[in-house]
Amino acid sequence: MKYWNKDRLKDKMPFLNARNIAKKAIREWFINQDFTEVETAQLQNSPGNEVHLLGLSTQWTAPNLQSREMFFATSPEFSCKKIIASGMERIFEFARVFRNRDLSPLHAPEFTMLEWYRTNEDWNKVIDDTLAICKNAAVANGAECYRFGKIEIPITATPQRLTLQDAFLKYAGLDMLSTIAHDGVTNRDEFARLSLLSGVNVDTNDNWSDIFTKILVAKIEPHLGIDAPTILCEYPLPEGALAQKCQHDPRVVERFELYICGVEIANGFGELVDSAEQRARFKEAMQEQEKIYGKSYPIDDELLEALNHMPPTSGVALGFERLVMLISGARKISDVQWDDFRG
Repeated sequence: MKYWNKDRLKDKMPFLNARNIAKKAIREWFINQDFTEVETAQLQNSPGNEVHLLGLSTQWTAPNLQSREMFFATSPEFSCKKIIASGMERIFEFARVFRNRDLSPLHAPEFTMLEWYRTNEDWNKVIDDTLAICKNAAVANGAECYRFGKIEIPITATPQRLTLQDAFLKYAGLDMLSTIAHDGVTNRDEFARLSLLSGVNVDTNDNWSDIFTKILVAKIEPHLGIDAPTILCEYPLPEGALAQKCQHDPRVVERFELYICGVEIANGFGELVDSAEQRARFKEAMQEQEKIYGKSYPIDDELLEALNHMPPTSGVALGFERLVMLISGARKISDVQWDDFRG
């Protein structure tokens, strides 16, 4: 059925109404918390610098200008951090973002990312934000449960919090941190051995991060967000992306993800503001991306310069359509988007 068919739209309207109600409630929540709404550019010099974060590009061919490749934003993160560096303290955005990946009930190449940042407040505060925003959007819609597939969780359920180390011990029976030295050097072969003992096969060309992902998907994620919203936190340093190291253990970083009904819905950081370390992480990630995909993205030097002017900051990216799905009972992301992507 064509997405613009009248019957299709009629079927979608309860979900689209839930979307509008949720957006209004979330915007009011942020305003009441003294946040400023921003709108960042969708065209960027770099779509991001994480290994498996793949973007979409276009050519800027204005008159008297040499053709230049530009990228559609995969996240407003880089732009938001530049705004923070310029002096803003609390900002949020409903950003249109683009990712070059397969379609699925939870994935579309274009979607809405709700992203927000707080300066001079640690990552525990934005974890509280994330839980409050989800519940607030559900309450505004009169939802008593989060639902996806056959899983239902009361919105009143007490959230659970689990470190990656504890999750690996509990569900995979292995000591993940024993394979990371305090200087960040990983022991790939030992991790592979432990992975095989846990029942997860490893390929000879898998690196440490590949093994981590395989175990996470096979052994950990099926248990997350089933009985209550689950905060999975303290990611290992090799998966740190743009997060700063934890003070109590340099092998882990201030990164968390929120799972509800088995769905990963948000990803947040105590933000790394050390430009030299961030550049090193970006370079390493782009070398790995080149090896895997045969192409890598430019590093955003403006972002790295901006980090030198950022105060301590925490931020979160939340999949807005996924949240709407969970509070409306929608089965796929296109049910909560006005314009279906058909490819």
